[in-house]
Amino acid sequence: MLTNSRTLRIEWGDCDPAGIVFYPRYIAMFDHSTTMLITAASGLTKYELFRKYNFSGYPLVDTRVRFMIPSRFGDDITIESTFAKIGRSSFEVIHRVLNDGALAVECFETRVWIAPDPDEPGRIRSEPIPAELVTSFKTK
Repeated sequence: MLTNSRTLRIEWGDCDPAGIVFYPRYIAMFDHSTTMLITAASGLTKYELFRKYNFSGYPLVDTRVRFMIPSRFGDDITIESTFAKIGRSSFEVIHRVLNDGALAVECFETRVWIAPDPDEPGRIRSEPIPAELVTSFKTK
């Protein structure tokens, strides 16, 4: 399945007082990396996805993160994001953070495709991922 990579520099705002990445910052990095992965697969920005599919997003419903080595202020890291599994209305992504070629962090996440619930205004519900997106997630 598709893998998307991006490189970023660790900024001071990502770090705790010891100058290493404060662990919740990785979740924000992974969230953006998931969006970039979906954009790479679909050719659409998140804004364009909202307009085309009239959905409410793909929230994180489960995650597990393993930390092997710290990343520090000023480090350039690469985040590799890969679709691991595509279900009817959910999908799994694996993120790998490489720091100078070494595996620093690995994250496993499950997300659900959601849309407004027509039966209960103001509420959301899971919805099948559009078929053309499933195909692009699996084949690109």
